[in-house]
Amino acid sequence: MRAKHLCIFIAGFTILTPGSLWAQSDAAAQSDAKAPHASQEQQPVAPKQPPPPPSVTIIEAKEAHGVLGRHVRSPANEDMGHIVDVIVDRAGAVRAAVIDFGGFLGVGSRKIVVDWNALHFGRIAEKADSITLELTKDQVTAAPEYKEDQPIVVLGAAGSLKPLQFDR
Repeated sequence: MRAKHLCIFIAGFTILTPGSLWAQSDAAAQSDAKAPHASQEQQPVAPKQPPPPPSVTIIEAKEAHGVLGRHVRSPANEDMGHIVDVIVDRAGAVRAAVIDFGGFLGVGSRKIVVDWNALHFGRIAEKADSITLELTKDQVTAAPEYKEDQPIVVLGAAGSLKPLQFDR
């Protein structure tokens, strides 16, 4: 009886073993296909060099100041409003300033654009110092209003206005 059970066990083992071996060899082949071959292994990446340190420029506190919010006055000392924005071209060069002109406490005011070269920054060491605009109050009053996403009309000092040229 033992011999009969032993023969059945060996016969069953023999039948099951080749299938399981095939399954194992298929799984190994699939994992080999996913893994890179020795010839396709990635070369070690050289360590990246750290970026160079940034350049540093020191500007004396008396030499440079922000312009946003600064009051603008005419050569006749008339109040012309205050600078609310700066317009730059595609190269990053400053071309014009947006001035909030007229009105009282924001009511009745309007924004106009003036050529950057029409502004003079002689005395702006203190926050209370104003910037001088080379235009009269009447010229600024007659200027068209600035509106975003519309062509910009830049009011310039006599003879110094050049149109903005952009590539299309």
